[in-house]
Amino acid sequence: MDSYKKLLLANKAWVQDKLNIRPDYFSVTADDQKPEFLWIGCSDSRVPAEDITGTEPGELFVHRNIANLVVHTDFNMLSVVQYAVEALKVKHIIVCGHYNCGGVRNALTHQDLGLLNKWLRHIKDVYRMHARELDTISNIQQRYDRLVEINVSEQIQNLAQTSIVQKAWSNEQRPHLHGWVYDLRTGYLKEVARMDPGSKMDDIYRFDFEG
Repeated sequence: MDSYKKLLLANKAWVQDKLNIRPDYFSVTADDQKPEFLWIGCSDSRVPAEDITGTEPGELFVHRNIANLVVHTDFNMLSVVQYAVEALKVKHIIVCGHYNCGGVRNALTHQDLGLLNKWLRHIKDVYRMHARELDTISNIQQRYDRLVEINVSEQIQNLAQTSIVQKAWSNEQRPHLHGWVYDLRTGYLKEVARMDPGSKMDDIYRFDFEG
């Protein structure tokens, strides 16, 4: 059997399992969504947001890209953030990285990866800003792990620097920003950063809102 056909069969089995537990499972979520969380995670197939958080459809609004980056010229990501904050009124935004991230590992090499070079440049910039700390870590695996954590923290800062988040902070005292790392080796999540509404940042990034 072709592998993609297995996915279709698995879908049928999944639907039946849900209906056996709750006959109205799909009808209650079909008309609207009211998620409390926006999840910005890595595209890695080993980090399924709903599975590792034990959430159901409708509870997480999800955006994924390589190495869970928040880039100020990425209109796809910014559109997701704006919709989540302004339309869905999410209370929390989670940026979740993971140890053994291929994007982070490749960013630390000198390999020419074509178009991907442009994307991984953002991680190289993170390394450069924190090179003094990272270069003191002699164990390569530990250095990778630490860069994963620092990268998540920097993406939280990038979120806080957007006018989208700052305006919601000013007007509605939300959302709270959380930086987590998923450990593929244990299955556990680790909190490495947090910014609450009104948190201080470098003044150059601050916006003023009238009214």
